[in-house]
Amino acid sequence: MTTPTEQMATLQGLRDRLMTWLTTAALPIWWEAGTDRERGGFHERLGLDGGPCIEPRRARVQARQVFTFAVAGRLGWTGPSARAVEHGLAFFRKAYERPDGTFRTLVGPDGATLDDTVVLYDQAFALFALAVAGTVVADPAPLTAAATRLRQRLEGTLKHPLGGFEEAAPRKLPLLANPHMHLFEASLAWVELGSGPDQAAWNALADEIAGLALSHFIDPKTGYLREFFDGEWQPAPGRDGRIVEPGHLFEWAWLLVRWGTLRGRPDAVAAARRMAEAAEETGVDPVRGVAVNAILDDGAPVDSGARLWPQTERIKAAVALAGAAETEAEKTLWRGRIAAGVTALFTYFDVPVAGLWRDKLQPDGTFVEEPAPASSFYHIICAIEELNTAFAAGRLGSVPLAGAA
Repeated sequence: MTTPTEQMATLQGLRDRLMTWLTTAALPIWWEAGTDRERGGFHERLGLDGGPCIEPRRARVQARQVFTFAVAGRLGWTGPSARAVEHGLAFFRKAYERPDGTFRTLVGPDGATLDDTVVLYDQAFALFALAVAGTVVADPAPLTAAATRLRQRLEGTLKHPLGGFEEAAPRKLPLLANPHMHLFEASLAWVELGSGPDQAAWNALADEIAGLALSHFIDPKTGYLREFFDGEWQPAPGRDGRIVEPGHLFEWAWLLVRWGTLRGRPDAVAAARRMAEAAEETGVDPVRGVAVNAILDDGAPVDSGARLWPQTERIKAAVALAGAAETEAEKTLWRGRIAAGVTALFTYFDVPVAGLWRDKLQPDGTFVEEPAPASSFYHIICAIEELNTAFAAGRLGSVPLAGAA
């Protein structure tokens, strides 16, 4: 039986491998090849030979790469993290920001508008990028103002009377939990900055979305969080209202632990624990050792493929719940799940050019042959930072002395 000291030594080794991969392979190639110095911004994908794909660019990917390079600086990467943030932010605001303060969804490589639609999911990532970029740039005031303007615009045009937001005006159904998860993430990023005249509004938004999740998104019978809803925040009719994504169960769990800890809400932490347990029991394939894409609310499979991002969310949830564990046995359980998640993640990094990744693991255990999507990097680096921060804070347990068994 593995001792806590041995378990921590294993985790430390996995953390060190992730940090080495990140700082010596992933960040360098995505800065050198993934950054478009001619047109601005970042490429959507890199071929598995390391060459960029010249193709339309989604707003969410540009925002995610801004976050990625901001975190790179926090993690001690010696590359030009601040310059990368400023480079990405300049393109993002110039190419995507609309006159009303919202952000369009798609532009060409040259920044020309291809789709001027305002998608709630993209607005969440705009708010998120503005928050994290503000910790890097010399003058964060314009970013704070842009975020305030965007939040107020959303509240003025898309606010739902029962809480949360509509997808569009006029109404478009189904309503979705997923954009709210990222609005929750963005609002928590602003809350955790801890200063500024708009803190009360960001706190209120975070609290509202947490309350909506606890009262409407999460099924009290199963602990699952559903994805699709009717206009009154009830599960969408038919099969859509029964779909559950294990990756999102893990991601919501991570966010609710953060919020519950911040607010002194043990009920939120308990809901997070139940969600993550359900995801582990019915959403992780024991043969491949990976979190699958989608199941139904009775655990029946919907999509047994396994994209990269649910593996990172499994790590984040396990890190959070290990930190919130009430007993040593519970902490040991979640530490084991961290190790399982990191081990699974490394299989996606087995590519010809170090620092890239595969995205889609198929049910037969083979990967789809396609370029590496930049969109995955946000998930990866967030998981690495969560694990690294938990180690530094001692939330996972005592780190063994060098050379200890």
